[in-house]
Amino acid sequence: MEISTLATYHCLAFVWYFFVTYSITHVRTEERPSEVFLYGGQWKYLTVLNLVLQAVFYGVSFLADALRLIKKLRCAKCVISSRDLLFSVLAFPVSTFVCLSFWTLYTYNRELVYPKSLDGVIPLWLNHAMHTAVLPFAVLEILATPHRYPAKKKGSILLGFVAFLYISWVLWIYSVTGEWVYPLFALFSPAGLTAFFTCSLAIVISFYNFGEFLNRMIW
Repeated sequence: MEISTLATYHCLAFVWYFFVTYSITHVRTEERPSEVFLYGGQWKYLTVLNLVLQAVFYGVSFLADALRLIKKLRCAKCVISSRDLLFSVLAFPVSTFVCLSFWTLYTYNRELVYPKSLDGVIPLWLNHAMHTAVLPFAVLEILATPHRYPAKKKGSILLGFVAFLYISWVLWIYSVTGEWVYPLFALFSPAGLTAFFTCSLAIVISFYNFGEFLNRMIW
């Protein structure tokens, strides 16, 4: 894909994610169900954090393209390194996890992740923008341009560290409010919850490895 075309795509993707993030963070307070959006607001949900992550990634990607277009290659090289690290370690595996885990649990029992009361607050298009479109965007990014992946050990450690930070955030919210971010977590004993988090991390790391495999096969 030509740099100008790639820059246009990344710019549009950035605007899209910025718009979606703005839309979900400006749900009117009076319309919010009492059981959601309390302590931590929207920022306790992995879905919303992923939207911010994607907006940052596409913003960095557009900056890299723009620098290449104006021949600032030395600066572009540094930004491209940041872009590739963001995509490989976080943007692709987290988007894949958000999409597949959400719709799997939603199909099994939607009340565990997305209570029916949210239907009157969050429009259907916004639900799909947050939970469905993120995966096609991630796959399209792999098809659009090659990305340099870090050493597998380094990538896994970085991804594990970010996962640890989010799990710590979830546990902190529970310690303060006595309520879990997702009703699903209330079904587990402490040992079961540890196993669930460990299994989820293993799945995310497998998505990281899958992204690397796709990138290598295509490019």
